[in-house]
Amino acid sequence: MKKVKMILIAVLAIMGQGAFAQINWIVDQAHTKVGFSVTHMAVSQVEGNFKKFEGKITTEDEDFKNTNIQFTLDVNSITTENEMRDKHIKSDDFFNAEKFPTITFKSKSFKKIDGKKYILTGDMTVRDVTKTVDLAVIYNGKVNDPYGNLRAGFKVSGKINRLDYNLKWNTLMGGGDAVVGKDVEFNVNIEVTKEKVK
Repeated sequence: MKKVKMILIAVLAIMGQGAFAQINWIVDQAHTKVGFSVTHMAVSQVEGNFKKFEGKITTEDEDFKNTNIQFTLDVNSITTENEMRDKHIKSDDFFNAEKFPTITFKSKSFKKIDGKKYILTGDMTVRDVTKTVDLAVIYNGKVNDPYGNLRAGFKVSGKINRLDYNLKWNTLMGGGDAVVGKDVEFNVNIEVTKEKVK
């Protein structure tokens, strides 16, 4: 009887370990792009992206149940393909990259809405301000690549008011429109690979 009890305890322990096992996903830097756009002089869009970033994604299973996401952007890596403009963006008029070198995002929930559509909710920190944001996500599914890796892809989009994060440079034109719009739109394409257990 004692032996049977010990076997049951061992089985339950193994099952418990499996229930709480996490899958880690590695962000593929070569196939991920963190882009943004903002209105310029009310008539066009200036686009840019972050060249350097880090992401940590963990899930309960391969279908991204209970997904936890942490993302960090290197502000000094920002580029809009214009050196003078990039220098201005990194100054205290906007990000103050010297004092606040990173932008961070930490997820709170990842909820399926319909089909491939999800809502990702989390805390975004820019400069010294943290606010909860909702981001729209399209889950593009999974695929096994020729090298034995399981890959998954996502398209993430959202919008923040830069004035809420103390990016307050706000020169106005004669008609009252701002040189730089207040809304910053994010367009992110993320590709991840499942970490192999050694």
